[in-house]
Amino acid sequence: MRTRFTELVGCSVPIQQAPMGTISSPDLAVAVADAGGVGTVTALGLPPEVLVRRLDEMGRRTSGVLSANVVSADVGEQVVVDVGEQVVVDVAERVRLVDFFWFDPSPRLVDLVHRSGALAGWQVGSVAEARAAEDAGCDVVTVQGVEAGGHVRGAAPLRRLLPEVLDAVDVPVLAAGGIADGRSFAEVVAAGAAGARIGTRFLATVESGAHPAYKQAVVDAAEDCTVITDAFADCPLCATSPRARVLRSAVERVGELEDDVVGTAVMGRARVPVPRGSGLPPVAGAEGHLDAMAMYAGAAVGSVTDIRPAAEVVAELVAELDRRRPGLGSSGVR
Repeated sequence: MRTRFTELVGCSVPIQQAPMGTISSPDLAVAVADAGGVGTVTALGLPPEVLVRRLDEMGRRTSGVLSANVVSADVGEQVVVDVGEQVVVDVAERVRLVDFFWFDPSPRLVDLVHRSGALAGWQVGSVAEARAAEDAGCDVVTVQGVEAGGHVRGAAPLRRLLPEVLDAVDVPVLAAGGIADGRSFAEVVAAGAAGARIGTRFLATVESGAHPAYKQAVVDAAEDCTVITDAFADCPLCATSPRARVLRSAVERVGELEDDVVGTAVMGRARVPVPRGSGLPPVAGAEGHLDAMAMYAGAAVGSVTDIRPAAEVVAELVAELDRRRPGLGSSGVR
């Protein structure tokens, strides 16, 4: 299927697997890229040399389209997260799409990406921010509705925000938030999106870096069981806006505990404590009170009913889109 997004980045499926921190493993990103979508990892929390080595290894494993997410934010004169310009250059030299989020669109960073040979995308939570991203030179804008799992930038539902952004910018627009099955995927494409950015559905895949108990919690979750909260605000992004959508059960469970540490996680070659209220989700190898860790999930989590290989997820999404395609009539579809 051809859309403005697939033509721009060179993938064959208009799906970007959302960056989900440590959940977005190299295995997951490569599997999505091999399946025709855009596979994404994050630069946050990785030493530059580790990040470069990871991207180089991923590039050798797939001929598909890869992306890397870079997050940065300033609070007054305090730099909360600073990946540095050289990291942006290193990333842009190794992936097709450099993906930005959380801070205001920066023409300087977009120019760095372009001069290094990559495309630049920005995830936004408002019409004003979408316009700023286009003005900054971004090639792609991702509209994040309030239904999204993880850190939530804006306050508007996707159904309202998507058409407003489509009217406001001329670059290809991806839709994000509450897209976890073929029906919701087809709906945003029919509304004019050039593709979708999907997270929660890819969390519950064989290749994701989530702990098996976390994957199962997502599968077992009912439709209306997430909440936007500041209960897991011990993370760099939450220093600027402590708003993240997680499973409600995790909020309830962490509220029941009095311990300062809820468990441990493996980071690199070390096992590190996970403080109560940490933004670190339960990743593979984590131990302790996993149900009291940050179980990020989108509002459409009830649509996730099994754990599958990522390629099967992509195929299922595309099959439903193909089934509905005669009635799409979307400007985003070629």
